[in-house]
Amino acid sequence: MDGPERDTVRSLLAELWRDRLQPSRPGSGRETPVGRLVHGALFVTATLSAFVTIGIVLVLIFETVEFFRQVPLIDFFGSTKWSALFAEKQFGVWALVWGTGMIALIGLAVAIPLGLMAAVFLSEYAPPRVRAAVKPILEVLAGVPTVVFGYFALLSISPVIQNIFGQDVGIYNALSAGIVVGLMIVPIIASLSEDAMRAVPRSLREGAYALGSTRMEVSLRVVLPAAFSGVVASIILAFSRAVGETMAVTIAGGGNPQFGVDPLEAVQTMTAMIVQLSLGDTPTTSIEFKVLFAVAMTLFVLTLGMNIVAQWVSQRFREEYE
Repeated sequence: MDGPERDTVRSLLAELWRDRLQPSRPGSGRETPVGRLVHGALFVTATLSAFVTIGIVLVLIFETVEFFRQVPLIDFFGSTKWSALFAEKQFGVWALVWGTGMIALIGLAVAIPLGLMAAVFLSEYAPPRVRAAVKPILEVLAGVPTVVFGYFALLSISPVIQNIFGQDVGIYNALSAGIVVGLMIVPIIASLSEDAMRAVPRSLREGAYALGSTRMEVSLRVVLPAAFSGVVASIILAFSRAVGETMAVTIAGGGNPQFGVDPLEAVQTMTAMIVQLSLGDTPTTSIEFKVLFAVAMTLFVLTLGMNIVAQWVSQRFREEYE
């Protein structure tokens, strides 16, 4: 093989080797071995995640059916009395649902004004440097372990509540748990609402300013209504997060499942009851242990429903701009 032929073969081999290592050009219609490997890894990961989720749901369904074979459905959903660990057992889940809802609603009452004010500030008032510094700090708050929030409520918020309402108020109460849950979900509302407000076209703001509107009027009467779907979706997702909170409400809320309206009394949420039943000495074959799967299934359906509603609201009321 002479020199020119050898150079031609070398160039062809080099081009072939380069094509095997480099990704194919967009629109070329072919995939390199590396691309196929990445595609296969992504497919396996996605499939594994789906199977894990399906497996969890199937376990919940199976154990819930086993529970309802021993306890009538009407006793579970038709009563407000819960005493799963006593001799005279009652499984009225509404006592737990009520405690969960009370703490979540108190949390929303705290988080909605704080979160929306933070979102409006970051979107409409904060300079770029301030926004770039404040928003990551705000989002880091969502990564703080919830057990830290629980002890913060127990050691800092509850004593303040006792000083305001009197020492007759117990250190474990729904108000303290609700306040700390509200602080936990502020980053969700603030971050998602700010993203929705930033997505509002600048032309709407400029049109409002051209008509003589102040910055506050533009923020509240133009930007906020235009970002309505995103704001409402963020609130629903935050509520879903509050409903599913575990450690903070277990520590601060107490363990008294009741159907009362006084936020200064101890309550028990569905997640706190699941922790109590799963970490104790309850035999895994007993009805007391199986009831936690029924409670978990109820919680799963509630949170799934709220997430679906959030998606529907986001799609239904989304404003589209050209």
